[in-house]
Amino acid sequence: MLEAPGDSSLIRTVPPNVVQSIRAFRTPDLQAEAIRLGQHFLYAYCGNALTKQQVLTTIAEAFHFPRHFGKNYDALSDCLTSLVYQSGKQFGFLVVLEQLPNAPKFDREARETLLDVFRDAADFWAEKKVPFRVFYSFQ
Repeated sequence: MLEAPGDSSLIRTVPPNVVQSIRAFRTPDLQAEAIRLGQHFLYAYCGNALTKQQVLTTIAEAFHFPRHFGKNYDALSDCLTSLVYQSGKQFGFLVVLEQLPNAPKFDREARETLLDVFRDAADFWAEKKVPFRVFYSFQ
């Protein structure tokens, strides 16, 4: 679902399947854009998390993952891709991960691994021609 040329969409210059810094975008504007486009808006504020487990728990609760969510990167990948894909036709996703921690137990490597899971999910949805845009910020 690509926006038409000349579309006044807030995210018209953002590729349909990408993981990128939130930069100049504001969360309320992205939420309104998801509604306008008929896409799922998934938001997780991770500013209170300090560890991988806390970050994954925050995301799982915010995204309403099943209770059996394993709180590991493989389970996150499954919840972002195959579980949702099996639930029926999807029209797109706009995801905001705000204030990912910069802490000893969630360092740069942990952040990059988390973002790689979201990049893989973006690739998964790109193959199905479903927009999956992820915007993130760090503490």
